[in-house]
Amino acid sequence: MHRPDTYGGDITPSDPGQGLFGVLSDGRPVQRLVIGGDPRPEVHLLTLGATLHRLEVTAGDGRRYDVVLGHPDLPTYLASPYYLGAVIGRYANRIRAGRFVMGGQEVRVPVNDRGHALHGGPDGFDRRLWEVREHQLDRAVLRLVSPDGDMGFPGRVEATATYEVTDSTVRLTLAASTDAPTVVNLTSHAYVNLDGGGTIDGHRLWVPADRWTPVDDAAIPTGTHEPVDGTPFDLREPALLSERLAELPGGYDHNLVVAGVGRRPVAALESSRTGLRLELLADQPGLQLFTSGTFDGSRPGVDGTPLPRYAGVALEPQLFPDSPNHPDWPSALLAAGDTYRSVIEWSFSPLPPRPPAAR
Repeated sequence: MHRPDTYGGDITPSDPGQGLFGVLSDGRPVQRLVIGGDPRPEVHLLTLGATLHRLEVTAGDGRRYDVVLGHPDLPTYLASPYYLGAVIGRYANRIRAGRFVMGGQEVRVPVNDRGHALHGGPDGFDRRLWEVREHQLDRAVLRLVSPDGDMGFPGRVEATATYEVTDSTVRLTLAASTDAPTVVNLTSHAYVNLDGGGTIDGHRLWVPADRWTPVDDAAIPTGTHEPVDGTPFDLREPALLSERLAELPGGYDHNLVVAGVGRRPVAALESSRTGLRLELLADQPGLQLFTSGTFDGSRPGVDGTPLPRYAGVALEPQLFPDSPNHPDWPSALLAAGDTYRSVIEWSFSPLPPRPPAAR
């Protein structure tokens, strides 16, 4: 989803290697961490927003590709409206008018998207400098403390983002605890492009969702979940994205109600160009599907190339948008002493070879 506001400030340019990525205007350093490595996935993280900056994997053609979108330097990240690769909180997605009732009291949070709150407000978790608690060869743990009243949300929240690399999988575990009742809905805003560049037009996408969530002109849910039958939201069989995007002006920015419960496959993405397949596993009830329809080439990717419309697809496991205003939907309430936990896994594999064409 697109950020409607930007953030300015003077910063020091990035260092090309692991270590210092840049320095904020107040003197705080932004670090780059690297875990994993060839032949396994190699993950580059930034302490700004606990951001997934690069993710390099070996594709079916034997070559290594960076399959997530990122920006080349800190100034571009700070000015970007796209949330590339960031951890989103306290509340991923939208809250109508920045208001909801909790415990009989109205809570108001800042609005930053057409009169509504988006991704935790104008200074969400994606804009914060996370603390490195652990950094090993295949694992990194980052921590953020959000004080009581932060962006209007009640309760002190301590959040962690744990990234781990195994043979073919990158796992992100998001956790949070609070000292007073609040709402929490965390996710990763990683954009995927299995070709390592260009657009996602040639990708095929599968999502096992029987229903989708209609929204109004400001992307706020109307209050129902509708069957996907006969709509562009029916992705129960792998669909070529170029064909589906032609049916949706602006592309996807919608919640899909994923079948099943617990950790399960919630999406699969394939590129015949590179021979690479991504299976996404998660434990949340919804998947926000955003196909970067607002990209306009004004922001560069990691290699400096402008990011075009449909440069990547964000597959964001999360609770449904505006859930605090829909008591009959899965609850975002986190009580004092309880722990929020969500696991997202990106698992990569080569596409099976195609059968020979009939002669």
